[in-house]
Amino acid sequence: MAKEFDVVVIGAGPGGYIAAIRAAQLGMSVACVEKWKNPKGELALGGTCLNVGCIPSKALLASSEEFEKIGHHAKDHGISVSDVKIDIAKMLARKDGIVTKMTKGIEFLFRKNKITWLKGHGKLVATNDSGYQIDVTGDDASESVTAKHIIIATGSKARHLPGVPVDNKIVADNEGALNFDTVPKKLGVIGAGVIGLELGSVWRRVGSEVTVLEAMPTFLGAADESIAKEAGKLLAKQGLNIHVGVNISKVTTDKNGVTLAYTDKDGKDQTLVVDRLIVSVGRVPNTDDLGLGNLGLAVDERGFIPVDDHCRTKLPNVYAIGDVVRGPMLAHKAEDEGVMVAEVIAGQKPHIDYNCIPWVIYTAPEIAWVGKTEQQLKAEGRAYKAGQFPFMANGRALGMAASDGFVKVLADAATDEILGVHIIGLNASDLIAEAVVAMEFKAASEDIGRICHPHPSLSEVMREAALGVEKRSLNM
Repeated sequence: MAKEFDVVVIGAGPGGYIAAIRAAQLGMSVACVEKWKNPKGELALGGTCLNVGCIPSKALLASSEEFEKIGHHAKDHGISVSDVKIDIAKMLARKDGIVTKMTKGIEFLFRKNKITWLKGHGKLVATNDSGYQIDVTGDDASESVTAKHIIIATGSKARHLPGVPVDNKIVADNEGALNFDTVPKKLGVIGAGVIGLELGSVWRRVGSEVTVLEAMPTFLGAADESIAKEAGKLLAKQGLNIHVGVNISKVTTDKNGVTLAYTDKDGKDQTLVVDRLIVSVGRVPNTDDLGLGNLGLAVDERGFIPVDDHCRTKLPNVYAIGDVVRGPMLAHKAEDEGVMVAEVIAGQKPHIDYNCIPWVIYTAPEIAWVGKTEQQLKAEGRAYKAGQFPFMANGRALGMAASDGFVKVLADAATDEILGVHIIGLNASDLIAEAVVAMEFKAASEDIGRICHPHPSLSEVMREAALGVEKRSLNM
């Protein structure tokens, strides 16, 4: 007889494993289906984010930043260092150790919350008297289980370019780019999005000459224009060669590397020869062989599973979250949706304000924002006020040799409600959380301006930018 569960989650990435834990906390019997295998061939929880995404990339960013600081910036502090070298194998081993620690941590959480891990590929089969039948196919055995409720959380995979085969050695997506065994002398990156900029930064810091080719006519088009302009200037100063408005016509690979033929923004034919190439042109939902059609579900024209504001599909008790549904492909968005769905199943009334989901790019300096950009507010015809304050006027930033960048606060011209906050600077990923809290509670810029911030701290820049909305910054 098939095992029966109140909830079966398909996928154990950030959305899936968090959904499973929250459902278990609420008293439901829960199983989670996951087939991911690490490079050692071992089954692992955590999905793309923990295994080949957010966590390992941040580990490499930290290692490469330490290397750059010691080699190029220690002298500014009066520290003399010579003959600085980096052991790439050890850097990668450190990254892998962090990944293993995190994925094993999820296994512990599953045991703690009495969640059953169904090891294999999950496929929707049919409805039955108790709910829905799901077949799980593993390496050693297969089984069928029944779920009263299903949460599809299968995430996304890297989009590849037609005619550009990815071997993750010479031509790599995000997975291969995390595991280069040597530093490429010349590295090409197709796509100036989050992944391209972060991984391009990693390998530039340890010695690669990096060229980034972006098809869009503007750099970081999703970000506030002033942030994008500052980021482009700072990244170029560091040595990232970024070209926008590029049309790639041909990519040729051989044992010696990769040759890219492209037309630049001025319509001139160009050729780029590199040792290795990273393809980072977005991601596509993972819905392959899920059996959606067996239940009468289908994806939309972009490959996403249609859902409502509470992630319900058109079928009763079937939900989808994270990268397989509309909205930004962000791990923390998936986590919030996982919690929301578990609480909906339990009869609660949660909600998500998607306007309050922050974005972060972990370059140096970091880039983070939440809410509306200035160009969006102009397009909407909404009257607004802006306050901006630079890190160079902040004592803590100067002491940390991190004075690049600024914070910008956008507020409604009449009500002073905060509409958007944009940061480029050290620890922007942490500083943006204050803005998220403020916007969730519909705070005014005056509210942040009147809150006492510790001195000296980077958080003071947020306060000064908020004060700047009313032209009353105190230190400028």
